[in-house]
Amino acid sequence: MTTTPLQTASAYYQTTPGTRWLRWALGLSERVWPSLAVRGALRLFGTPLPPKWLHRRQPALATWQATPWPFEQASVTLYQPPPGPPGPVVLLLHGWGGHAAQMLPLAQALEAQGLRPMLVDLPAHGRSQGSTSNLPQFARAIEYVTARLQQQGHEVRAVVAHSLAANALAYAAARGLPVARLALLAPPASPHAYTRLFAMVFGLSEDTRSRMQQRVEAREGILMRQFEPAAVGPRVAVPTLIVHDREDRINRFADAEAYRDAIAGAQLMETNGLGHTRLLRDEQVLQAVVAHLRG
Repeated sequence: MTTTPLQTASAYYQTTPGTRWLRWALGLSERVWPSLAVRGALRLFGTPLPPKWLHRRQPALATWQATPWPFEQASVTLYQPPPGPPGPVVLLLHGWGGHAAQMLPLAQALEAQGLRPMLVDLPAHGRSQGSTSNLPQFARAIEYVTARLQQQGHEVRAVVAHSLAANALAYAAARGLPVARLALLAPPASPHAYTRLFAMVFGLSEDTRSRMQQRVEAREGILMRQFEPAAVGPRVAVPTLIVHDREDRINRFADAEAYRDAIAGAQLMETNGLGHTRLLRDEQVLQAVVAHLRG
């Protein structure tokens, strides 16, 4: 039986205590205080789930040096491996609701090949400060971390990003992110489509959804359509590998195909049976990403 994105999103939010109450409260607010419903929906839309406190302690990274960097009204947390031979840096980024340790298997594979992985907890995730975030902030964080590492004298060769961070990475690359290679793992294609999915899960009217989207766009100074493959792909000018599983229940395989078609020369690695996150630990995927990044 095939699971639809709506069913997956519904199950995702239903794991959070109080979801039914939130749905009821938003519905009531729409009827009696529409502007409050918009604010409430915006807050919920920008809150990563599962909550970040679940991932503050990351024992797998106990030997890694964690450095918090203030960023906007929050922070990012950079994890560097134990001291070893210097090498070109590869920046590894988790997706929405994720955390840095999810990228550890790839980091270990990169270290074995003489590259220097660095992991990041993005704003409002893991050990980083902030309670809410969004796609535009992810993109700005990628640009900031890359620029700061380069200012410190590091050669940042490549960036690898999973899920929503892959969407943000493609946008940053289209803006001229100064790295030589990219890898997009299970990228989503349309943040606009996700707002519609979010609205369906919580029973929000189209008016509330539209006003929520407009507030995000006005505050961030960018339209959601500007993040879609057709908008960013033609401006990505570095070799790009896309990895996506046919059975991904979070982001459609068609999303990966959209990036492949929009980015000149992009390669798409198709997997089966790994879903949305298991591809981060699959040996064949890890070796393919490492080979791509080494060039």
